[in-house]
Amino acid sequence: MKKRALGLAMAVLMTAALSACGSSGSGTAGTSASGETTAAADKTAETTGATSKKSDSSEGYEIALITDLGTIDDKSFNQGAWEGMKKYAEEKGISYKYYQPQEGTTDSYLETIGLAIEGGAKLIVCPGYLFEEPVFIAQDQYKDVHFILLDGEPHNADYSEKRTEANVMPILFQEDEPGFLAGYAAVKDGNTKLGFLGGMAVPAVVRFGYGFAEGADYAAKEMGIDNIEIMYNYTGAFAATPEAQSMAASWFQNGTQVIFGCGGAVGNSVMAAAEEKNGKMIGVDVDQSFESPSVITSAMKELSVSVYDGVKAFYDNQFPGGKTSIFSAKNDGIGLPMETSKFTTFTKEDYDKIYAELKAGKITLVQPSEDNNNPNVDLKLEKAKITFVE
Repeated sequence: MKKRALGLAMAVLMTAALSACGSSGSGTAGTSASGETTAAADKTAETTGATSKKSDSSEGYEIALITDLGTIDDKSFNQGAWEGMKKYAEEKGISYKYYQPQEGTTDSYLETIGLAIEGGAKLIVCPGYLFEEPVFIAQDQYKDVHFILLDGEPHNADYSEKRTEANVMPILFQEDEPGFLAGYAAVKDGNTKLGFLGGMAVPAVVRFGYGFAEGADYAAKEMGIDNIEIMYNYTGAFAATPEAQSMAASWFQNGTQVIFGCGGAVGNSVMAAAEEKNGKMIGVDVDQSFESPSVITSAMKELSVSVYDGVKAFYDNQFPGGKTSIFSAKNDGIGLPMETSKFTTFTKEDYDKIYAELKAGKITLVQPSEDNNNPNVDLKLEKAKITFVE
């Protein structure tokens, strides 16, 4: 059984909405310039790439985003967060910039956070689970700087201390819910042979996968069928690789009809395989329908909305620091983009019905047990069989 190096910490209780009053944040808006640089052209330091709107003042870039593993144009997690930050900054004429660490390590993330602050950042968006420890340290080092932490809550290296200061807004998503909706819709649309190809087995990816399998099983029970097959694997990275594409292609070759590509650029590998083998795929985090005709839907987090609202709360002096905000069906923080989905029989009415059940708490989903990412250990499915490829 695979073991995860990182624990599975998930907030249980819903907290106040993003607009609720918390510790106040403030900032003076800079004036944005007329154009954007390219990621390759603008280098702040050896470890940093950036795309930005430059302030005309000497204050530099007021809002910053530090990318997680992957790139700013990954059509997934980093890009969704960037677009939300960028939207607010451009609406209000505030200078902004992104920074890309050279390595996915605590030291590299902290170094890049420091560069952003030297560059004038008053508010920093940190998208990804791997920022939990860096933000834990940074919240004390930079008490006058505010942080929006996506997909995590601050803790020290060995998890012996978990603490969120008033200058940090952690945001979590109930990823099993959009995963559930995607699996449910796939089976309701007539697919019986599914695949889940995840990236690193971090909590968000594991929850996506578990929900996907549970949704497929739930739909099968409603339909009275018991021949649902699910191929299941974590690639161990968030990159598009020949190996990931080859695995997806082999699944399609062997009869898999639709694969949920869950893990940043891993989805690009699935798309390529789907196009090659005339298969179907499900995107993740944001609406990826425009990336490939093979994308039939996407298991979405409202990333851009959550970041936009967090940045707005900061400038409205209502920054909800010190507590975790959770996006789920209950506050319309997740979902499928039905207006762009390419289903053949699954309708908007079908979607609204199952979404309402999730929202009302009528569907209970299994949370992963500690130090486990094998769905066959935690899930007790009735109509679906998972082949876990380690």
